[in-house]
Amino acid sequence: MSTASRDTTADPAVPGDGRTARSGRGRRPALPPAARPYLPPLVLFGVTKIVGLTVFAYLLDYAGDYRHKEPRFGGGAHWWDVLSTWDGWWYLQVAGHGYDPKPLQPLPPGGVFTVQQNSVAFFPLYPGLIRGVSEVTGLSLAGAGILVSVVASFVAAAGIYAVISTLAGARAGTIAAGLWAVAPGAGVEWAVYSESLFVALAAWTCYCVMRHRWVAAGLLAFAAGLNRPTSAALIGAVGLAALVTLARRDSRREQGIAGPVYAMVAAPLGLLTYVGWVGLSMGNLTAYFTLQREGWAHYFDWGAYTLDVLRNIAVGRNGYLFAFSTPDLLAVQVVIALPFLIALMLRRKPPLVLVAYTLAGIVTVLGTQQMFGNTGRYLLPAFPLLLAPAAAMSRLKWPSLAVFFTTTAVASGWYAHYVIFELGIP
Repeated sequence: MSTASRDTTADPAVPGDGRTARSGRGRRPALPPAARPYLPPLVLFGVTKIVGLTVFAYLLDYAGDYRHKEPRFGGGAHWWDVLSTWDGWWYLQVAGHGYDPKPLQPLPPGGVFTVQQNSVAFFPLYPGLIRGVSEVTGLSLAGAGILVSVVASFVAAAGIYAVISTLAGARAGTIAAGLWAVAPGAGVEWAVYSESLFVALAAWTCYCVMRHRWVAAGLLAFAAGLNRPTSAALIGAVGLAALVTLARRDSRREQGIAGPVYAMVAAPLGLLTYVGWVGLSMGNLTAYFTLQREGWAHYFDWGAYTLDVLRNIAVGRNGYLFAFSTPDLLAVQVVIALPFLIALMLRRKPPLVLVAYTLAGIVTVLGTQQMFGNTGRYLLPAFPLLLAPAAAMSRLKWPSLAVFFTTTAVASGWYAHYVIFELGIP
């Protein structure tokens, strides 16, 4: 019997047999029993990220291109300044100056964007944490932003471990945390971007639903709604899981009614509150969506843009919006892999909340006009896709896994970091 099958029913949040380590003079304090299972995945995640970031720094220094770019657009005096550019610049503006909501400002016709960009397009939870950490620690806003992302990434890795180990065993959970560290687009996990915080909230939300901890799931989904608009997929998955629980007599008797109802009501409030506030402040209830569409050219188009990109790349053309050759070619490979990853995930019959969350997220990414080269980054929250690969890799011995993660960690410094920050726009 495989390791995965022996560990399938284990709850990573309540590990061990209750025994405590014997105390002895000179011995280092032991980790709390509840924390011990998380040490291997977090070590694997952290070491892998450090290797990738080191390679990224080397490539930046070797090329030197960032020194000639504007600090807002992928440049800076030091290599680490690149981590707080592009979207990071906007988050730092919110953290430092707050929002300035005002009616949409039209731009001259003929350009890609038709209204002036505004910081209200960036949700408040992440920049709020940046401001708070900066004031408490004395770090600069950029330093605080990276610190928040790094800490959140470890919380996310722990959440991914908790979910995957519950379904496929502790070894698979550890591998899944490592795979998330080297996934395409993973370079933003330790940058001034909100992905790590969102995945932390999403992973633990899904875990709470799996464990029938409905109040916690509702609160976490509420917080996720204050972090990213793509939280709609998570909110919908929580609501669907709660509805199915209420519809089934056995689960209704076992879990009650109050918890699922609370989760259904609480989950969407963060997202609705912020989008509503933007609309009221800017004098147009649909202002947020208009700003995304006309200020950033991001909007749901039922996959028309994705199809256009795939057609152009297939015949060697770049006649589409936001064309970046290297990131786009890598994104094509991600899109090709998606049907296989989805089929393998469904074959393992994961809980409804994971299926709904993952499929809704994928539909949102492929059905939206945005920068195609960032497809890997946009799919970082779809961590349940790691279930089948992690379960399969859990059968490998550690020497083989060490070779795999060493190789991918080094390579990720290029494809997951340098490509998106310097050869594209993250």
